[in-house]
Amino acid sequence: MQTETLKRPSITTERTLITTIPALPDQVGLKLGPTDWQPMTQDRVNQFAALTSDHNFIHVDPERARLTRFRGTVAHGFLTLSMLGSISQQLLVVEDAATSINYGLNKVRFPAPLPVGAAYRGHGEIVDVTAIDGGVQVAAMFTIEVRDLGKPAVVAECLLRYYR
Repeated sequence: MQTETLKRPSITTERTLITTIPALPDQVGLKLGPTDWQPMTQDRVNQFAALTSDHNFIHVDPERARLTRFRGTVAHGFLTLSMLGSISQQLLVVEDAATSINYGLNKVRFPAPLPVGAAYRGHGEIVDVTAIDGGVQVAAMFTIEVRDLGKPAVVAECLLRYYR
């Protein structure tokens, strides 16, 4: 006997969508967030540099970086991009998913740097939901904005998969 999954209404808190797999298609166009402001620290950038062996001075040498167009150290683009994992999990909760994965990206841009010492936050929008074997794929456009900067640090269309 096959049981039918009931379509429960989704709950949108001030910042987070709490929903279910069957209700996700109804959320296309919904804006998510923003998250709380967080500081980008030199320690975090240094840890990322050590982990990835990317020790470009614009990331890890504040003295030399002051002499560049950035006027100080900046987070690696891929560090900024990697933060979308936790940002997406803060903004979108699918309660009945047994498993969820980051399936990849359709498009990524780094319009502006994320300076060390700056505050950043994330927000998003669900742009598409597609049925896949055992669940759904969500395409969501996520942005990391930098306080008092006119351009975002990253804009990426992320593909997230949620399995029953």
